[in-house]
Amino acid sequence: MLLRRRLGIPSSEITDEHLYWRRRDFIAAAGLAAVGLAVSGPELIGAEPQRPAKLPNVVPGPYGTDEARTPYEDVTTYNNFYEFGTDKASPARYAASLRTRPWTVRVDGECRRQGDFPLDDLVKPQALEERVYRLRCVEGWSMVIPWVGFPLRALVDRAEPNPKARFVEFTTLLDQRQMPGQQDPVLEWPYVEGLRLDEAMHPLTILAVGLYGSVLPNQNGAPVRLVVPWKYGFKGIKSIVRIRFVQQQPWSSWQRANPREYGFYSNVNPEVDHPRWSQARERRIGEFFKRKTLMFNGYDEVARLYSGMDLRKNY
Repeated sequence: MLLRRRLGIPSSEITDEHLYWRRRDFIAAAGLAAVGLAVSGPELIGAEPQRPAKLPNVVPGPYGTDEARTPYEDVTTYNNFYEFGTDKASPARYAASLRTRPWTVRVDGECRRQGDFPLDDLVKPQALEERVYRLRCVEGWSMVIPWVGFPLRALVDRAEPNPKARFVEFTTLLDQRQMPGQQDPVLEWPYVEGLRLDEAMHPLTILAVGLYGSVLPNQNGAPVRLVVPWKYGFKGIKSIVRIRFVQQQPWSSWQRANPREYGFYSNVNPEVDHPRWSQARERRIGEFFKRKTLMFNGYDEVARLYSGMDLRKNY
C-alpha cells in the first residue's frame, strides 16, 4: 500500500515560536512557574512534571558544559518526537502509552556478536555517567540537558564490527498502538538514523537512558536514545530497538522525506542555512534574546572527523 508522504512539515504542524514565547510570558506574568505535564498524562497547571525513578550509581562524566541547565519541566514538555505527534507538547501528553519494559535491542549486520539483547544486559556492564550537553534543534531552539548514559563506543566494541562495517544504522520501535503519531504518514516509519562508524566511536557520542539523574521519560526517548551533541537534534534517534552495522551509508528518515533540507551529516553549522530559515542564531529555551550558533554546537574536538570535507556539500 502506498502512503502519502509530505516533503517537509507544513507550518501548521510546527508550534509557532512567537505563540510559544507569548504563552510562556503570560504564564510568568500570572505568577506560574511552568505548565507541567505529568508522565502519567493528566495536565497540571503550575506543577513540575512527575519525575521517574532515580538512577543508581551515576557519576559525573567528561566533556560537559558548565552552562546553566534548562529546567526539567522545559526539557520534558517541549520536545520533537513525531511518533507521538508533531506539536511540541504532544510527546508529553501522549507518550504514557509507550511500554518501556521489557525492552530488547537487536544488534546485527557486519559484526561478530549479533543477537537480541535485553536492554538491561546492554546497560548493566556500563558505568552510567552524567554528561551536560547542549542540544541544538534544526528549528532554531536549544537546551542544555544533563543526560545520563554511557559511550556508544562501549556497545560498538562489544559487538565487534568486522572490516566491512563503515556505518551504524539505528531504528526506532514501530508500533502504532503505542506510538499513535505513526498513523500519520508525515514520515516513512519506522524512524531510521545513522552515523559513520568513527562518529559512533567518538567519546562524545552516548546512548542515554536518563536525564537529570532519573530514568529517561517516555517523551524524551525512553528507554534508550542516541545523543550526538555536535549534530542537530533530529539525529538523536529515540526508543531504539535495532543497531545495525552496515557497509553503505544509511538512508535516514529525514533524508528520505526531504533530502534538500536534511542531510546525512546534519552537523550544527551556522554557515549552512536551512532552505527555509537561517541557522546563524538560536534561541535557548528560557531566554528572550537569541544567541550566536556555534560551529559543531561548540564541540570543536570533532572537527578532525571532517578534515578535508566540504561541509556545505556534506551538510
